[in-house]
Amino acid sequence: MNDAECLAKFRLRKHDLRILSEVLQIPDSFRCYQRGVVDGMEGLCILLRRLSYPCRYSDMISRFGLPVPVLSMVSNDVLDFIYNTHRHRITQWNHNALNPAALQTYSSVISGKGAALHNCFGFVDGTVRPVCRPGEHQRVIYNGHKRVHALQFQCVALPNGLIGNLFGPVDKFCGEGLYKERVGDFNFTMFLTRNIGRVSGVKKGRKHDAGMLADSGLLQDLQRFANSPAGSMPDRRTSKMDPHRIYLQTPFRNRALTAPMIAFNQSMITVRESVEWLFNDIVNYFKFMDFKKNLKISLSSAGKM
Repeated sequence: MNDAECLAKFRLRKHDLRILSEVLQIPDSFRCYQRGVVDGMEGLCILLRRLSYPCRYSDMISRFGLPVPVLSMVSNDVLDFIYNTHRHRITQWNHNALNPAALQTYSSVISGKGAALHNCFGFVDGTVRPVCRPGEHQRVIYNGHKRVHALQFQCVALPNGLIGNLFGPVDKFCGEGLYKERVGDFNFTMFLTRNIGRVSGVKKGRKHDAGMLADSGLLQDLQRFANSPAGSMPDRRTSKMDPHRIYLQTPFRNRALTAPMIAFNQSMITVRESVEWLFNDIVNYFKFMDFKKNLKISLSSAGKM
């Protein structure tokens, strides 16, 4: 297989596969529950092939020489391994990507692009990802706003194009959380692209963003960690639907806007557009995650993809 074919099938070039395997700490082999053993690199390739484009497991037999049940088990095992090993990097505070020096860099970049806030280091946004209608408990994941069965994700988008934090799942009956923001020795704030949210994976159903914020413990984390040594506080910009906090800010709305308010909103709208690219980049790169008929939550790990 040449590099062009490898890139088309697995979304990576041949030499990048080895690097990815090392970074993800893929083991030498995977052992399925029916005692089948598959090489670690082969298991990673099976998962990448599955996610790269909507396809049947039967279409992968000619490539990997394994029966459909084994391909399914290996794909799920590799996905579970990656999720269990590395989920803390986005579901918990990642000190490598979100240390005080990095947060200062993020806020400087956002401010340098014309943002009115000089201590904003990220943006909060969410997306509703449709899934196949389940046979049971359909109301739990039904989103009345979008009128579709879906898993709802909410994340903190950083100016370097990475997801700083992710939270979920949260259903409409019992919430679980939104995004966390911990800072350190500088005073930072988050700009809310709409109503608020934190993330740790997926949120099910139609839980309101403000409700998820309350469940997330985000505000407590901000109050504990996001204070500068000088004791200064960021300005507050919230709507009546959002809790009034100094660490989370939203555009001015639901009132007669003055010229400075309009200028503030416009400056933040300009720099927050990048948050919309994150989810689109992911589903455009791995198109299987945008094929809802095969995202069956009772048969696959749809919430971990």
